[in-house]
Amino acid sequence: MLIYKVLRAPEWAELRRLGASPGAPVDVADGFVHFSTGEQLAETCARHFAGETGLVLLAVESEELGEALKWEPSRGGALFPHLYRELRMSDILWQTDLPLGPDGRHRFPEGIACD
Repeated sequence: MLIYKVLRAPEWAELRRLGASPGAPVDVADGFVHFSTGEQLAETCARHFAGETGLVLLAVESEELGEALKWEPSRGGALFPHLYRELRMSDILWQTDLPLGPDGRHRFPEGIACD
């Protein structure tokens, strides 16, 4: 199952430069890297990245993360994937820019089941 991470351009640049990252400041503060499923992604972006440009969407295969990935309750009791180690470049299957549409909402790639 694919899970997704949204990074700001400087965070993405740091991950590429270093090859691994503890994530965004919120990830560092919480002690794990926050991910979303395809179904959770639109709400994650609306809540935490509303109106932001320069975002990058990363896709990761959840099964490849092993025991470091925990599914834990968050918004409304829904289970969210949390990675309890650094995010590594080798974890990333693909990345793409996450642009804003004319309505001010982020536009996701085809095939992601955003709700």
